[in-house]
Amino acid sequence: MADPAQYRRPYWGTQPEYRFDPYGSTQQRAPAQPLVSVPQTLSETTGPHFGAEFVKKGDNDLTAGNGGSPLGERIIVSGRVLDENGRPVPDALIELWQANSAGRYLHDRDKHDAPLDPHFSGEGRTITDANGHYRFLTIKPGAYPWGNHYNGWRPQHIHFSLFGRACATRLVTQMYFPGDPLLPFDPIFNATADANARNRLIAAFDWETTVPEYALGYRFDIVLRGRNATPME
Repeated sequence: MADPAQYRRPYWGTQPEYRFDPYGSTQQRAPAQPLVSVPQTLSETTGPHFGAEFVKKGDNDLTAGNGGSPLGERIIVSGRVLDENGRPVPDALIELWQANSAGRYLHDRDKHDAPLDPHFSGEGRTITDANGHYRFLTIKPGAYPWGNHYNGWRPQHIHFSLFGRACATRLVTQMYFPGDPLLPFDPIFNATADANARNRLIAAFDWETTVPEYALGYRFDIVLRGRNATPME
């Protein structure tokens, strides 16, 4: 049988509400009726499993494989995926996507007039190791304007998607950077009521993974549930 702990309700305020009015699109997509609890079945918790077969060598290096070196500041983003008791979560598929150093996504719907980088796709993936560790080499993304409110700008951020043992266990979150002056003004970041939980979305500068004369390191641990859970979208 499936472990009921994996469906435990989160602690109050540690996860964003479905509707947060300053974040405009939640007004349309939030449920308008009371939620209905759907019991989980064995098939939803055991498959299909997305794992190492979806990852190629070098997929965690966003600075290579696109015909040249991308523009911008190289960074190393690493950390661990953990459960609520601090135990590592191995073999989790992590996907990453982000804007380039000028604040633009390689996507047809991104109409920001910042330049595209022909050597940067903005997406990558990897699998956590036996100790729950993951690592990406990428470019620090730029801030960009969005149409949510007057003079609205998204802080520099990186999107993470995590797949567990089945497709029904996918989680999505965002990582932010320390000291970003846009954080107090960002409705998505501030949609999490609890300040301690909200600040868990901010990566820590990491000397241990900083490579001399090459790239700064940032640590971003992801906790999947419990009192110290990372806020998810």
